Amino acid sequence: MSATQIVRESPDALLTCILDMGEMLLSSGAEIVRVEDTIARLCTAYGFCHINVFSITSSIVLTVQCPDERIITQTRRVPGRNTNMEKIAQVNALSREICRAPMVLDDFRDRIAAIQKTRTYSIWVQCLCYALISAAFSVFFGGTAWDGFAAALSGILVFGIQHFTQNLRMNGILQSLLVSAFTALVVVMLVRVGIGNAPEKITIGNIMLLIPGVAFTTSLRDIINGDTIAGLVGLSEAVLKAIAIAIGFAVVLVGIGGIL
Repeated sequence: MSATQIVRESPDALLTCILDMGEMLLSSGAEIVRVEDTIARLCTAYGFCHINVFSITSSIVLTVQCPDERIITQTRRVPGRNTNMEKIAQVNALSREICRAPMVLDDFRDRIAAIQKTRTYSIWVQCLCYALISAAFSVFFGGTAWDGFAAALSGILVFGIQHFTQNLRMNGILQSLLVSAFTALVVVMLVRVGIGNAPEKITIGNIMLLIPGVAFTTSLRDIINGDTIAGLVGLSEAVLKAIAIAIGFAVVLVGIGGIL
């Protein structure tokens, strides 16, 4: 079946699939220019014309003209973003495959569903990575091996609290504030019971787990690419999260005498 036939039979369903691709990119941390370019290329591959796509960090708006001159608009709300390079790579591979040879709608849906079901690392692997990263940064910035051990324990707590608050669908800024405050409290308790010597060195390792570095960098790329609105929105969110993290640690460490 040719691309033109697919569009004529079910243009709305086809646009829904294309927006699914864009949503997966956007929610996985892809920059705006990649999201818009991928959607535009997929629409072109299926024979749509006069393609207008606009995206910011939380929304995608797509308007196209069908071969029969009918105009269709669809929007998609994207409530949250994280970082999933594996999913971005799979969506990119599928979009290139479709641009070479457009597939029928059912196959398109099946491939999208397969990508959406992509398994992430298990909870235990993620927990171990949090512990190792936190310990490594603590030692790197001047902490002792004992401080690294304390950072590993508190890093596990960081993962646990983040996982719990994400399940509650808590606001990202409030989540950063609570996670940092609870983590700082645990750091102080660990030092006071003799696990670790320098709370500031332990805290550094934990902070590195929370800093939204990828989001900050992606926002700067969006601004450089000319997507000023999306870039400023993402940059503002990243800065507010960084401020919330600093406030959470500072209130606890200074308020209860955690920094000696």
